[in-house]
Amino acid sequence: MVEADLVVIGAGAAGLSVAAGAAQLGARVVLIERAALGGECLNAGCVPSKALLAAAKRIALAREAERYGLRTAGAIDVAAVMADVRRAIADIAPNDSAHRYRGLGARVILGEARFAAHDRVTVGDERIAARRIVIATGTRPAIPPIPGLEGVAFLTNENLWSLERLPAHLLVLGAGAMGLEIAQAFARLGCRVTVLEAGRALAREDSELVAGLLVALQRDGVVVREGVRVLRVAPDPVGLAILLDAGEGREERIVGSHLLLATGRTPNLEGLSLDRAGIEATPQGIRVDRSLRSLSNRRVFAAGDIADIEGVGPQRFTHTASHHAGVILRRALFRLPAKTAPETIPRCLYTDPELASLGLTEPEARARGLANLAILRWPIPETDRAATERVRHGLVKIIASRRGRVLGAAVLAPHAGEIIGLLALAIRKGVSVTTLADLVLPYPTYAEGVKRAAGNFFAQRFLSPTIRHVVRVLSRLP
Repeated sequence: MVEADLVVIGAGAAGLSVAAGAAQLGARVVLIERAALGGECLNAGCVPSKALLAAAKRIALAREAERYGLRTAGAIDVAAVMADVRRAIADIAPNDSAHRYRGLGARVILGEARFAAHDRVTVGDERIAARRIVIATGTRPAIPPIPGLEGVAFLTNENLWSLERLPAHLLVLGAGAMGLEIAQAFARLGCRVTVLEAGRALAREDSELVAGLLVALQRDGVVVREGVRVLRVAPDPVGLAILLDAGEGREERIVGSHLLLATGRTPNLEGLSLDRAGIEATPQGIRVDRSLRSLSNRRVFAAGDIADIEGVGPQRFTHTASHHAGVILRRALFRLPAKTAPETIPRCLYTDPELASLGLTEPEARARGLANLAILRWPIPETDRAATERVRHGLVKIIASRRGRVLGAAVLAPHAGEIIGLLALAIRKGVSVTTLADLVLPYPTYAEGVKRAAGNFFAQRFLSPTIRHVVRVLSRLP
């Protein structure tokens, strides 16, 4: 029987962060992984998708080079693009390797973990007794129950990176973050792309900013169709066909060469034998409180995509996994009070332009009955940096209380993921729009849009007839 202070099941972003922190603090750590270390983020998610987006952006810029006097021509080698994506994964992989974590002092076991009791885990013939256990098994692509889907080949983020030829017409099911990022990347590579969404594209995000993003995607050739109902999928000589409900008993047929499923995620819970440890789970993951502790087994925590937080639900971002690791280390090792702060966690869509947001959206704030909201905006094209770089779409939007406290924010702009950090700090530390408006920022930057939007909080009161009268009176004084 191996004895451990902390057993971590799953070596993705969340599990690795917990294991690294605990091992460096001197805890006896056992890290268990059944597949590849690094998890979905390194091998099939964040890293390859951002590498593909970077390649596609460079290709898009090359197409516009003639405007600046540079003449370019040439075909796109998709195999070379995908090889570069795989090199990005290989460059980062050593940071997530078993060798590194053994060097930190953790025991790394490759195999399938199962609970044997509330504080016992087995991996093959090995038995491990643990003071605390962290489940960080992540998620996998959700496959929707569409008739005929089993009879056609389809892509997910797990096998997309093996493509060696450009699809003639890529059909994407789902207009969430992954669906739209991949759609824009392939459109910029020269592929015809159609995105089909049952509801509204990026339904969680502010519709005002989403509308601007969809215009930018359309400019790249991406067709996004919202509110469609898929009836079935069928093989076709070209590849496959999707049959849509066209109303009044009619069907619409869309033919494509490839199909990408971007229809959400499902938690990896199979095979863990959670019942033996009395661990409650939902279709979204392990039920936990705000401190990420299981609601039914106090020795167990959940981190990352698998954590279904009471009253919040899952927040499936890699940076959330790092945040979860900090909470768990304070709770499990130091017995300190610590809770997640979901309202301060930003999210970012890495299209071009990027769409980043956090906190309450305008509809959410109004649904909570918050009175006298200040909705502060500044168009990104009206910043001088946008003028110099020919940026046509973008907006900063801040939701503030009547006293100027920042409740939520969203940014549609180049590098919005960097800009949103200013607003994340404002929400986290209670910084008011007064402070944001008083910032001195480098010129010219897109972040000036935040300062300008915050300044709108005072515009009406300082440009009122009363203030103008006061200024005239004061100007006459010696």
